[in-house]
Amino acid sequence: MKAFHEVRNYASDLMVWHREFENISFVAHWHREIELLYIKKGSIRMQVTDHAFTAGEGDLVICDTGEIHYSNSYSKDSVLDFIIFDTGLISSHYQHHFFAKPFLTAEEMEKAGLKKRLLALEMLIDSELSEKKAYYQDIIRAALQDFWFRLLRVMPVDNGGIRKNRRIAMLEDFQTLLSYMEEHAAENITLEMAAEKMHFSPSHFSRMFKQLTGTGFVRYLNTIRITIASDLLARSDTTIVQAAFSCGFQNVRSFNRTFKEITGCTPSEYAQIAGNEPRNFTYYKSNADIMTEAEKDPMTIVKYSSSS
Repeated sequence: MKAFHEVRNYASDLMVWHREFENISFVAHWHREIELLYIKKGSIRMQVTDHAFTAGEGDLVICDTGEIHYSNSYSKDSVLDFIIFDTGLISSHYQHHFFAKPFLTAEEMEKAGLKKRLLALEMLIDSELSEKKAYYQDIIRAALQDFWFRLLRVMPVDNGGIRKNRRIAMLEDFQTLLSYMEEHAAENITLEMAAEKMHFSPSHFSRMFKQLTGTGFVRYLNTIRITIASDLLARSDTTIVQAAFSCGFQNVRSFNRTFKEITGCTPSEYAQIAGNEPRNFTYYKSNADIMTEAEKDPMTIVKYSSSS
């Protein structure tokens, strides 16, 4: 399963990553790593699988492995801290926990003594990855495990068999659909075709898709297509016409309009600034141009190659 499967380049062999962002949102995506999202300032609207909520200052959002998640916070003023790490750093046999809710409030964080521990963990990750002194990987791994297991002590788990099985089925079916959309992005994929694959009526599927991704079916499909096109324009001598038809657009005018809607610039402008590096459309800043976005997070790409 690959569609909008986020693959991260790490600063070392240790698969852990920490970064702070201001005023960003992110499209629906998933990754095998665990993601801890701390709201340092402001608030964000967010959804993790079937949980929709608003997280405020001091709250911690936990996206377990494989969880589809997105934030649609255009009007919010926020500062967000991300820690993303491979499940193998916690356990070689890690299993999804199915939390009853994917966040802890600021009050719950304070009561459990987790706020100070989280901020200390962020500082430790930054310093150890920067200095890379002897045993830095072991020190980071130990600190991550200490925080994670203290977190598990206070995270409510969904033990209901029916709801748990429904969430498992939802993740598997929806990831499969997104992978199909990506693999066949150059083809004429319609909402009716996708609904049939999910065994839903088109109207029910349309509502479900928007609920899980925060955007409409066509918009999401176009984002996949533009991501593919942007990589072609950045990595090769592909012309704009070739890029348009390679990713499923029937005419260049429609391609140009959609490209600018999603990236903030035209294909020709993008080709001039992109160089040889792919750009990340998983995260985006409100009213930000593509160069600002690229400079803020050059280490992350959205995976859509043949490997999983």
